[in-house]
Amino acid sequence: MSETVDPITRSVVQHRLSSIVAEMGEAMLRTSYSQILNSSRDFSLAICDVTGRLIAQAEHIPVHVGALPWATRAVEERIRDVVPGDMILMNDPYHGGSHLPDLTVFVPVFDGERRLLWTIVRAHQSDIGGATHGAYNPDATEIWQEGLRIPPIRLAEAGRMRDDILDMLALNVRNPYDFRGDLAAMIGAAHLGERRVKKLLAELGTPVVEAAIEAVLDAAEAQARAVVSTWRDGTFHGEALLDDDGRGRTDIRIAAKVTKRGSDVEVDLSDSDPQASSFVNSSHANMQAAVAMAFAYLIDPDIPKNSGALRPLTVKAKQGTIVWADPGRPVTLCTSHPGNEIVEAIVKALAGSCPDRAMAGWGRRYRIAIQGENPRTGRGFIWHMFHARPGGGASSGGDGWSSIGEWHSAGGLKFGSIEVAEARFPLHFRKHEFRPNSGGDGQYRGGLGVALDLVLETTRPALGNTAGEGTRHGSAGMLGGEDSAPHRYRLLSEGRPPRELRTKEVGIEILPGDYLEVRSAGGGGWGPPAKRSQAARERDRLQGLVTDDAEAV
Repeated sequence: MSETVDPITRSVVQHRLSSIVAEMGEAMLRTSYSQILNSSRDFSLAICDVTGRLIAQAEHIPVHVGALPWATRAVEERIRDVVPGDMILMNDPYHGGSHLPDLTVFVPVFDGERRLLWTIVRAHQSDIGGATHGAYNPDATEIWQEGLRIPPIRLAEAGRMRDDILDMLALNVRNPYDFRGDLAAMIGAAHLGERRVKKLLAELGTPVVEAAIEAVLDAAEAQARAVVSTWRDGTFHGEALLDDDGRGRTDIRIAAKVTKRGSDVEVDLSDSDPQASSFVNSSHANMQAAVAMAFAYLIDPDIPKNSGALRPLTVKAKQGTIVWADPGRPVTLCTSHPGNEIVEAIVKALAGSCPDRAMAGWGRRYRIAIQGENPRTGRGFIWHMFHARPGGGASSGGDGWSSIGEWHSAGGLKFGSIEVAEARFPLHFRKHEFRPNSGGDGQYRGGLGVALDLVLETTRPALGNTAGEGTRHGSAGMLGGEDSAPHRYRLLSEGRPPRELRTKEVGIEILPGDYLEVRSAGGGGWGPPAKRSQAARERDRLQGLVTDDAEAV
């Protein structure tokens, strides 16, 4: 490209693009219908170019964004005659998607007749059809049992919405009102991004913006390579274990061989265990996203997380393994698991290369989706539990954050207002507080999980599904730090013995007045516990974060 830009122009374009995706996120937050989006913020925004390079992203859900280049390439391969006013929709894990609940909207950005970029919104739907409510089906043995599969299709053609397709999609989900509203919010946010990018092109000129984008990517690569070059060379190994597949197979292994040479890093996951018969498999795009997450967490936080920053990274994997399932396998849990475990295995490996950057493990995702009738409205509801977030792992910089969430979202998912949840749904939160003793011990302590007691205030029985991990294995300690306490979830009913909830089951009967006793995991500890200062231990006890009461765990 003949056009050159000075550092100031490069910085202006970089920050303008970042502000555009951030504004798209604010539009999503304010216009989406379902609590999974307007409260828990389970969505992400990005700008990619027509070759699939990630140009800019908002700080939302890393596992979403890391997969978007693969989704963009799938769109480019399938739909070659895009015109202004087109809009593309997709979700299929075997066409560049992560898992079926994550719908993705693409709006093209043209300069005259030349298409330059895509503004992209990915958002998790509260239901996507299939055999069970809430988008997660632990009983699935094939992807067709998990919900609607949407390869890249035109939802709008030259500015005209395909209402027939929209009607078909809405007809196949359990909450069409929220589905239509959330999809409208996604469309609006993507078009907002398109307008803002066009304004930038008009102000600075397309050649200047294109040259600035190349300069931004090159600068991110140079910054990332400068960091990696300070790490120790060698080949390093790490592994992480999934609890189970929900069908009796336990301790499913994710193995990472990481080779670091100069400023290059190669991650090889080929030795991971064979794929499963349940939804704990990963799609290819999700695996790539998890590897990109792990690398991004280890480089400097102020380096723009775009395709330039990922140029030092090479990924190898084998199809038919737990990290890259064959087409047709169920994969819905994959963004959480084995997404988290892929990150954990890579970070464990690179602890031998860059120990001061290798944080301990973050808590694993353990969700509950409840379907029932709200007696205050007479309408059905589907509620996803985003509360009781687990703790984050400690690092060389200090103790882990408490109730921050899982590695795959890095704090991007929120549990939202308890009061709003109680107003929208027939729920009563008796308790929602830090869980003492749940963080792993170490020179720096893992963040705490949460103790939650939640009462279901329905008049008719409801059904619950669980989908997650972490009752067998806690969050991994790092470099001598201890693992956290694992999750413990129970259902308590009057006249019935307490029922331990498994992480992967469907059709759990929840009677009116029953309550869930949720105790979420903390984060892993970093460094040997013997090195923790006495002052830090006294502060933990004074604040009630660590106690002598074994029952408090």
